Amino acid sequence: MKYTSYAAITLIVISVSFCCFAYRTHQAAVPETAGLKDYYKDYFPIGVAVSARALRTDEAGLLVRQFNSLTAENAMKMSAIHPEEQRYNWRDADSIAAFARRNGMKLRGHTLVWHKQVADWIFKDANGQQVSKEVLLQRMKDHITTVVKRYKGTVYAWDVVNEAISDHKDEFYRNSTWYRICGEEFIEKAFQWAHEADPEALLYYNDYNEINPVKRKKIIQLLQGLMSKGVPVHGVGLQGHWAINEPSKGQLEKTFEDFLTLGLKLQITEFDISVYPKEHEMRERQPEDSAAGFTAAKEQQQIEQFRMCFDIFRKHSNVLTGVTFWNISDRYSWLDNFPVRGRKDYPLLFDKDLQPKKAFWSVVRF
Repeated sequence: MKYTSYAAITLIVISVSFCCFAYRTHQAAVPETAGLKDYYKDYFPIGVAVSARALRTDEAGLLVRQFNSLTAENAMKMSAIHPEEQRYNWRDADSIAAFARRNGMKLRGHTLVWHKQVADWIFKDANGQQVSKEVLLQRMKDHITTVVKRYKGTVYAWDVVNEAISDHKDEFYRNSTWYRICGEEFIEKAFQWAHEADPEALLYYNDYNEINPVKRKKIIQLLQGLMSKGVPVHGVGLQGHWAINEPSKGQLEKTFEDFLTLGLKLQITEFDISVYPKEHEMRERQPEDSAAGFTAAKEQQQIEQFRMCFDIFRKHSNVLTGVTFWNISDRYSWLDNFPVRGRKDYPLLFDKDLQPKKAFWSVVRF
């Protein structure tokens, strides 16, 4: 009888241990075919910024496996898609849109109105003189209407106005040519005309340095003003160009807390984590930059930063409706030339051979 009891207890212990082990193994198991989009299917879409050229390389396979949303990195910006008043260049944007449709991916439009990558013709008359406010607003309306209508039903969300808030503490609006000619009205009109062109599209205001409390307050003030006037703005794009040393967990939590007061949807629209301490301005290359690289210490910091960010992203998945990486892999990043031209950065989850980095696993194992 004593032997039987001992055996039974032993079997129970073994069974419980096996079940616990099996549970932990199941939790940690990573199916080879699973991508970022699969791990986050119950949270939010996972997007990536692409060029049309990338869709013709081996990166295309990675895109389909890992992501379920695309953003045109440059192909839908005004200088690329509308280089001359009477000429549109649809080739690359159409190619990206077709790829998204073919593979059942969501598509974000980026960006309708920005102070950079805008063709000079829009601000000048036939004599090279600055146009009037009325002329510029009409040109902006024609551009927005034409582009948005072309991708109606394919582009589900637009970054309508990009980076209209100044980085200077004592200045509210960025002193762009748009603002100098039209004043703040260009922002309101851009949203109005985008909505008229596609009433179903979600319209976002997009900006960077959102973790800075001074700039964040101004962005929120801008959006509150637009909403109070009935301007059709549906969400805020937080670019998320961050680094191994910022934001801190407290900074990021506070950023979400403040933007949540608006009652708008949020998206992380241009996410990357530089392996170098954050710098906000271009500078000349220094001797120490030659020794810069992806060290074990930088790798560990990046792993921890990615993990922290996604922990907070998941926490706010009721209002966070998308996370988009800015570029596909460490093979290429805009940060390779900013803030130091020619200094290689490693800010993404896939290495130059398109293999998952250690940071990838910190994002998907939760």
